[in-house]
Amino acid sequence: MLTGVTAPGPRHSATALRGLLDLLAHGAAAEEFERPAATAREAGAPAAELAEITEATAVALRIRRTLGQHRVREAQLTALFDTASDLAALRDLDAVLRAIVHRAKLLLGTDVTYLSLNDDAAGDTYMRVTDGSVAEAFQRVRLGMGEGLGGLVAQTARPYATGDYAADTRFHHTTTIDSAVLDEGLRAILGVPLRLGSRIIGVLYAADRAPREFTAGEVALLSSLADHAAIAIDGARLLEETRAALVDLNAASETIRTHSEAMRRAEEAHDQLTDLVLRGGGADDVAAALADILDGGILIHDADGAELARARTGPQPPPTPAVAASRA
Repeated sequence: MLTGVTAPGPRHSATALRGLLDLLAHGAAAEEFERPAATAREAGAPAAELAEITEATAVALRIRRTLGQHRVREAQLTALFDTASDLAALRDLDAVLRAIVHRAKLLLGTDVTYLSLNDDAAGDTYMRVTDGSVAEAFQRVRLGMGEGLGGLVAQTARPYATGDYAADTRFHHTTTIDSAVLDEGLRAILGVPLRLGSRIIGVLYAADRAPREFTAGEVALLSSLADHAAIAIDGARLLEETRAALVDLNAASETIRTHSEAMRRAEEAHDQLTDLVLRGGGADDVAAALADILDGGILIHDADGAELARARTGPQPPPTPAVAASRA
């Protein structure tokens, strides 16, 4: 007796897996990844296959999340390299600082970015440039070393982040700093050091007016930008110092040249007059020689005001103030 065997139907899980792969390939939205499982469920797939599809969906979503993170990181790195290139092309310190805070604002998508520089003489760090700030007091605030979030970053050379600054007890709150932060309406703040070797020259910040938790990736991104920024700031400073030194050098060179020219003319005059006296020249000869040396008119009077000689000028009475000054 022959018994008929029913051929197995198509596996729903295989169809679902192909659908999940297609969704990954096209970069579909996360909610679309539930569709293969729903289709299989509607088609009456067995529980075992539904379990396989559910597990495959979870794996596909993890892959999608990882790919998304890689794309974001790639975009951030591209922007970071572009920033480094832009900064390298800038020569003016103010332009460098404005470019840094503006690019930080674009990269992290925060409401405000700002940068403070350390004042070694005063022993504090002061606000240097901001982007997105509206409060004047905030733009002029100074932070003592160890005060507030920025002062702590400047003192410890470590990045710090807070989701809600006013409520964060890790920081040394002062009336001045808290008032400035309140005026600006900031809640979440991230600060990273601007480092040149072992020396900290300032702090770079990104901040939001709503509570926000900064991710480790965002801290690393702002820190990388700060490293490029510190080099650009140092380069711009050195260039400004070189320009100032060249200006001073040119001024010194001009002073030396003028002094040398005056000395040369004085030596020539001394030689001419000495030669004139040795040859027995009189007052008229002296007046003519002086007129040539000084390129002007010369009058010589005796103590009583009588004219002794003149050259390149008509007769004139001696000026009384000059005679008095000469006698004094």
